[in-house]
Amino acid sequence: MGYVLRVRLASFFAGVATASSVGLYILYNDYKAAYESISHQVKGFHESLDRRISGLESMKQTEASQHVEAIE
Repeated sequence: MGYVLRVRLASFFAGVATASSVGLYILYNDYKAAYESISHQVKGFHESLDRRISGLESMKQTEASQHVEAIE
């Protein structure tokens, strides 16, 4: 009876180790995909914000030059 119990315990722990490694692999891939998705979204927001800031700065420079011309 002791031998059968040891074989069953060894099989159980081998199954647990296999399931754990497969689970960690799936979680790692999910984490990697989520990170890439969020990174892509943040990059898009950053580029949009840069374009908006550049537009506002050019508008400010245009208004400042028109104001200087009006004073002269």
